[in-house]
Amino acid sequence: MATAKYEPRLEVDQLEALDVHVHIEIDDEGHASLPPALAEAASKYFKSDTRPTLDGIADLYRDLKMAAVVFTVDARTQLAHQPLDSAEIARGAARNADVLIPFGSVDPRTGADAVELARRLVEDSGVRGFKLHPTVQGFDPSDETYYPLYAEFARLGVPMLVHTGQSGIGAGTRGGGGFRLGYSNPMVLDGVAADFPDLDIVFAHPSVPWQDEAISIATHKSNVWIDLSGWSPKYFPENLVRAARTYLQDRVLFGSDFPMLHPTRWRDDFATHGFDDAVTRKILRDNAIRLLGL
Repeated sequence: MATAKYEPRLEVDQLEALDVHVHIEIDDEGHASLPPALAEAASKYFKSDTRPTLDGIADLYRDLKMAAVVFTVDARTQLAHQPLDSAEIARGAARNADVLIPFGSVDPRTGADAVELARRLVEDSGVRGFKLHPTVQGFDPSDETYYPLYAEFARLGVPMLVHTGQSGIGAGTRGGGGFRLGYSNPMVLDGVAADFPDLDIVFAHPSVPWQDEAISIATHKSNVWIDLSGWSPKYFPENLVRAARTYLQDRVLFGSDFPMLHPTRWRDDFATHGFDDAVTRKILRDNAIRLLGL
């Protein structure tokens, strides 16, 4: 049964953290976000085969006194695989609007259809942003072919969360599954950030092996943010830790990459860096609240 358009019901003052990077990998009918061979390779790479449902994720974050941004990746062209339905994810988030915030995903390679779907997902379903994965979706974000999609995100007033750096999808397979890591070099997004100054762009993950590029762009362009998902903080490079502690402390975001990395492990490992309380609050919660307009 359809539910109402998503509207957040978070009590932000009661939240201990807001995780901006949580994957929905299976729907209520058991359909997975990845084809079986890629899902198996990813499980091996991440040493995790946990695939919780959306409602299970909501229960976990509720118990942790956290909120979570949830999404899938629509790579129907590259993967020849039907994606999870972002509108359905938004309906699930509406059931759990006290802890979940839905992002949509569209396949940029579908052109005008992607633009129209983005509009519908915001206006009809209430999604609060979009997730793109250039490597898995198989597109070069710097190509102006995709500018109409970015323009629509800017018009709708929602942020764009973009995978950067190495990808675990296809890792360890022959030819990496045909995926091109270069599409996820953050430098290919520098021109996008320049040409769309009203579009907030979040670089997802420490951008291994391009951390210097990500930090440089975020330092130069105030509409660029960095989420810290996908790696235990104990493995963060020192230049990222220094930037997060000081000059980028207002645009760095807590993200776990759950179910690949559990949010409590992330938070426990982050604590070992000894950030002061004020900066810790910004990274764990306050910066995301500001980015998402909560």
